[in-house]
Amino acid sequence: MAAQSFLTESALGWSIFTFILLIILAFCWVYIRKFQSRQESEVVSTITAICALAIALITSALLPVDIFLVSFMKYPNGTYKEWALNNETRAQIEDTVLYGYYTLYSIILFCVFLWIPFVYFYYEERDDDNVNSCSQVKNGLKYTIGFVIVCSVLLLVGAFVPLEPPPQQNATQWEKVQYLFEELGSGHGLPALAFSISTLTLIGMLAVITYTAYGMSVLPLNLIKGTRSVVYERLENTEDIDDVEHQIEKLKSKCQDGRPLSSRDRKSLQELQGKLQVLQRRGRHLEIAERNCCNKMGGALRPFKIILGIFFILVALLFAVALFISNLDKALHSAGMGSGFIIFGTNLTNPLNELLLVLQPVFPLDYILITVITMYFVLTSMAGIRNMGIWFFWIRLYKIRPKRTRPQALLFLCMILLLIVLHTSYMIYSLAPQYVMYGSQKYLQQSPSSGLTSGNSSIGITKFCDANAPKDQCMMTRSYLFLHKFWFFSTIYYFGNWAFIVTFLIGLVVSCCRGKKSVIEGEVEADDSDVSDDEYVH
Repeated sequence: MAAQSFLTESALGWSIFTFILLIILAFCWVYIRKFQSRQESEVVSTITAICALAIALITSALLPVDIFLVSFMKYPNGTYKEWALNNETRAQIEDTVLYGYYTLYSIILFCVFLWIPFVYFYYEERDDDNVNSCSQVKNGLKYTIGFVIVCSVLLLVGAFVPLEPPPQQNATQWEKVQYLFEELGSGHGLPALAFSISTLTLIGMLAVITYTAYGMSVLPLNLIKGTRSVVYERLENTEDIDDVEHQIEKLKSKCQDGRPLSSRDRKSLQELQGKLQVLQRRGRHLEIAERNCCNKMGGALRPFKIILGIFFILVALLFAVALFISNLDKALHSAGMGSGFIIFGTNLTNPLNELLLVLQPVFPLDYILITVITMYFVLTSMAGIRNMGIWFFWIRLYKIRPKRTRPQALLFLCMILLLIVLHTSYMIYSLAPQYVMYGSQKYLQQSPSSGLTSGNSSIGITKFCDANAPKDQCMMTRSYLFLHKFWFFSTIYYFGNWAFIVTFLIGLVVSCCRGKKSVIEGEVEADDSDVSDDEYVH
């Protein structure tokens, strides 16, 4: 009976994961097909982008499964279920999740350091008409070797880097931290992989601070504000065209008597002609947008968008408050920078952590919420990249636009999302530390009874698992142990959370000050060609 229950509940957790997997694959196909350029699309780059994006989302979906499995080992009264009474059985289940993490993380390393760079440089060389296929493969491999060398160095450093932080004065806290770092064993292979992933997570932290923080503010406010009226935009665009044509005619009239234009006038004429071309393309796009059925339906869905935008902004503010409280808790109650600001449980009331624990008795509301939180980070990251484009410091590399995104830009987009997803797990831990660490597990705490009867007697009190629970009564999630394997990375992540909060607040102010965006936002740029409009006209 216990074995049957074990198989049933394990199958339930992985069935949910499989269902989410199918949804992820469908979403990735639709998303990539929506943004890829119809003129420059390539089969290999499309498949690579879809697979990379799917791997990113699948990795993020593994965290709710991890929490689900550790929580389902126990009854609500704090006792283990029959199939989970054996320590070996519990360890076997969690090891399965751990192997899932390492498998997906190994695939991410393969994508970031080999697969995506090779496909990217292969298509970069293809832009040159004088290069044949063999030269493309050769040059692609040549540049990819550099990424492989970096990956090899990270694995080598990770195999021998010391895991233990420097000693602290607080012996009790030090013993807990030491025990935490020893949880995953002392082999060199797994720490090497963990170090490489942690390094990529560090880069992902920068992407989260840049794109996710901005996306959390711009996505809900765009939904609330809506877009400008397409009829008004067409009228305004027509007036601008008439104005520019009048200025061009005025400049051309200066040379009707045969006199050449001055260098200043020639430069002004070229600028006005370029501006006129942009306005004419803009007019064509506005005309298509006015006939678009989706834009007409958008007006009917306007109340729903406003409600959804208000919901998203409230969620974003909840995340910011929860992250602030979590960081403040670490600053006040952790062992300090030398231990990575690690705390065991929560000392300050964290609203999101408490909400997850309150929803726990009503299965599966807490798992639905943690899944929604995970996907919220991914979607806001996509929104941030969509609105900002892909930048390298102050240099804009690529734009992300529907039906006009180059294959290289899609590969860059997927690589950034892979890095963001790696850091998302730590962000979710920061939002709800106790829940991510133990899920909804409870344990029985024995306390002496205060009755009038003689003799020693005790009663059991059910409590949520925390650092004070006996080691054999609560199991930590594998995600938590993996995130805190290297104390110095945890320290950097801690300061990264403060930078995230500041960036979110700045993005919120900027988004509030901006007006409504155009209905064809990002579709027409000065450096576009007239040929690219064929993708819309046809």
